[in-house]
Amino acid sequence: MVEKVKEEVVNIAHTIYKEALVFETWGNVSSRPTESQVVITPSGIPYEKMHFVDMVVVNIDGEVEQGKWKPSTELPLHLAVYKARKDVKAIIHTHSVFATAFAVSRQDIPVVIEDLAQVVGGAVRVADYGQPGSNELALNAVKALGQEGNAVLLANHGLVVLGRDLSTALQRCRVIERNAQITMWSKLLGSPFMLKPEEIAQLRKNFLFDYGQKEQKMENEKILRE
Repeated sequence: MVEKVKEEVVNIAHTIYKEALVFETWGNVSSRPTESQVVITPSGIPYEKMHFVDMVVVNIDGEVEQGKWKPSTELPLHLAVYKARKDVKAIIHTHSVFATAFAVSRQDIPVVIEDLAQVVGGAVRVADYGQPGSNELALNAVKALGQEGNAVLLANHGLVVLGRDLSTALQRCRVIERNAQITMWSKLLGSPFMLKPEEIAQLRKNFLFDYGQKEQKMENEKILRE
């Protein structure tokens, strides 16, 4: 199980680099193969040189169990989220341009396109500022996420996205960046019209229970019951 998750983590790391969702060696990816273990990308290793064997396995207290490298400096953030949210199995931290523009202006990313309502479930809030890699940053992110948030902006830093698996988290990263970009472009034309709370709730419900194939809908229902 752990070996498979290592492959998944490094594949997602390569993908977010190719799609310019991260820059240089910043950003990080993790997944939780068991309740007590986390696979996370290493600190300071260039994405294009990152391989399966470079992934670091830590326990839920942050102690390294496997790997020759130091884990990402944002390990405290990942561990804090996993401890607070048992539903979360994957985390992606990006520095994508448009989402980060909202983070540095300390503005929530509003729901202006249906995709964000469907996939993320609402606006992306900005957490209070904390130094990179600090416990303060981790606690601020957990507080802003609450028990239902699927993504959060780190003030003057970047974006953190959660998922039940890495593919879900990646989809959310893409949708959030697209929504942020469209929001900024639409402001050049005037004031974008935001979707209403009741419209957002209906879009989310329809996406979870009506969109896609039977197996996908059954999985969504199972997760919501847990």
